[in-house]
Amino acid sequence: MKQGPAGWMVNKLLPVATVVAIIVLLWYVLAVALNWAQVSERLAKESDNPPVSAIVAGTWEMERPVLPAPHQIAAEFSKTVFETRVTAKRSLVYHAGVTASATLLGFALGAVLGIVLAIGIVHLKVLDRSLMPWIIASQTVPILAIAPMIIVVLGNVGLTGLVPKSIISMYLCFFPVAIGMVKGLRSPDPMQLDLMRSYNASAAQILWKLRLPASVPFLFASLKVAVAISLTGAIVGELPTGASAGLGARLLSGSYYGQTVQIWSALFMAAFLGMVLVYSIGGIERLTLGARGQAAGAR
Repeated sequence: MKQGPAGWMVNKLLPVATVVAIIVLLWYVLAVALNWAQVSERLAKESDNPPVSAIVAGTWEMERPVLPAPHQIAAEFSKTVFETRVTAKRSLVYHAGVTASATLLGFALGAVLGIVLAIGIVHLKVLDRSLMPWIIASQTVPILAIAPMIIVVLGNVGLTGLVPKSIISMYLCFFPVAIGMVKGLRSPDPMQLDLMRSYNASAAQILWKLRLPASVPFLFASLKVAVAISLTGAIVGELPTGASAGLGARLLSGSYYGQTVQIWSALFMAAFLGMVLVYSIGGIERLTLGARGQAAGAR
């Protein structure tokens, strides 16, 4: 039974709005607690007994707060997204576009690498026994430790700018794709595999006709995780390069000059960009599975 607008608001919108309201309220309380000492000290120089209301109001209006209030972040976000030219260096849309380009390139490379590795692991036992442990072990190395090394090595061979950030994104995002595809390619029932072999189907035909179609739901589930991790890799890759553009560069410049409002607005833009990327993969998933007569999330 289809829900009316009132039912949709109660079941979908109201719970989300309630959680957001609670988070915002707690955020304001934390802003008061963390900024109280600085504001009270400043006001004490102007008055011997500053009123509590003035201190509370001051904690929400500091130029460089320890924790900015939500309305300060919203104002900075609106200013740098809607009131600034997209091509300007202060525009968050501009910086998000730079980060998104590295994210999408690294995501594409990581997805291809993960799929190729999964196909090799499923079909070759020697790769399953030798390569899979190394794939898992590769993710135990902190990306913050190897990102500077990747950038230095690639810089020495003349690869700078977009490529190093994309390589870091690829390094992070190939893993969930490879693991998910291995599970998906192995998901067909043994009776289905026996039936294909009884028809004298080759390994390539079994892969194309049975294994790959069965792995599509697993692939999209992995891609949603991979694209979010790819964004993280792109931002991390911007930090040690001293880049002048990108959300990572925006975070870095904000930390240099103590602009916490700028840092938080860039973080919210990164979260929004990640949400857009994940929902885009979800939309492609619904279209793909719908064309195959299969509901999203079904196996």
